[in-house]
Amino acid sequence: MQQVVIAGRYRLLDLVGRGGMGRVWRAWDEMLHREVAVKQVVPPAWLAPHERDELRGRTLREARTSARLSHPNVVRVYDVVRVDGDPWLVMEYVPSRSLQEIIETDGPVDPRRAAGIGLAVLAALRAAHEAGVLHRDVKPGNVLLARDGRVLLTDFGLAVFDGGDGMMTRPGLVLGSPQYVAPERAAEGLSSVEADLWSLGATLHAAVEGRSPYARSTAMATLTALASQPPDPAPHAGPLAPVLAGLLRRDPRHRLGHDDAARLLAAATAPAVDVPTRPSPAATAPAVDVPARPVAWPGRQQHRDQQQGGVEAAGAPSPAAVPAGADGPAGADGPAGADGPAGADGPAGADGPA
Repeated sequence: MQQVVIAGRYRLLDLVGRGGMGRVWRAWDEMLHREVAVKQVVPPAWLAPHERDELRGRTLREARTSARLSHPNVVRVYDVVRVDGDPWLVMEYVPSRSLQEIIETDGPVDPRRAAGIGLAVLAALRAAHEAGVLHRDVKPGNVLLARDGRVLLTDFGLAVFDGGDGMMTRPGLVLGSPQYVAPERAAEGLSSVEADLWSLGATLHAAVEGRSPYARSTAMATLTALASQPPDPAPHAGPLAPVLAGLLRRDPRHRLGHDDAARLLAAATAPAVDVPTRPSPAATAPAVDVPARPVAWPGRQQHRDQQQGGVEAAGAPSPAAVPAGADGPAGADGPAGADGPAGADGPAGADGPA
C-alpha cells in the first residue's frame, strides 16, 4: 500500500480498525517521531446530509471532551485535522484489548480482577464528572486493557457537558447500547452522573457473568426488561456482589455514589483469606479398622455456562481492541479503543455514532 501523509505530518502505516462509521489507522507523527492512532470518519453513503453533519459534530465533540480531561485512565486526543472537509482525530496509540473482547475470547473475568478494572474506570468517570462531562456510553467495548497494565476508558463520542454542548439528541432517541443504558435514560432520556455509574455496574456484571444484566435477544426486549424487571442474578460475582447490587439500583437516588463505590471496589480487590475452622469430633476420633468396600462414585456432569451475545442500538457498533474510535477487525494490533469484533489486540478508540 502506498503510504499517505495527512495534514503534512501524519503518515498512515496500516489499518487497525474498521466499522460502519469510520476507520482507525496506526500512523507515524513525522514531526514528533512517535506512533499515534488516527481516526478517520467515513460517513455511510446512505446518511442524509444533516446526519453527516451530526457525525462530524460528534467527532469534534469527542476531541474537545477528551482534550478537556487529563487523566491516566482516559485515552488522550492529541490533535484534530481536516481532510477534504472531514475531521480526523489524532490520538494516543495504546496497544490493548477491550474488556468486551476479553470476555468473548477468554471468558468471564475473576471478580477481584474485575474490581480492579472497576476502580480504574470509576477514577476516569470521577475525573470526567468533576470536569462536568457525562460519558453516556460506558460498556465493556469502551474499556481498554493495555499491554502495559493500564485500564483506560475511551470513546467520548456520546459525551455531553453539563449545561450544554449536547448534540445529536432527538425525542424518542436513546443513544448508546441498550444493555448498558440506565433505566431512567431508556425511559426518559435523562443523562446524569448516576446513569454513568449504573452503566459501570452493568459493565462489571458482564465482566464476571459474561453478559450484561439485561442481555436479551433484541434491543426491544432489552428495553422492555429494563422498564419492568430486576437485573439478572450474578452468581459468580463473589466479593463484587455488593458493588453490583448498589450500582444497579433502579432508583438513581439510592444508587452508589463515587465514594461508596470506590470503597466497596477496593474491598473487593482484597485477596481471599482462608479462615481456619475447628476440627470436627469425627476428625479427632481414633481410627477404627473397617472392612474395605467398593465405593460407587456418581459420574461427573460437566456444565457449561451459556453466554448470550449483546444487543447494540442500531448504528452503534461496540468497540473492540483497536485504536480510539472505530470498529476493529479481529486479530489486529492497534491503538486503544475502536469498535470491532472480538479477537484483536489494539489501541484505544471509539464507537461509531448511534
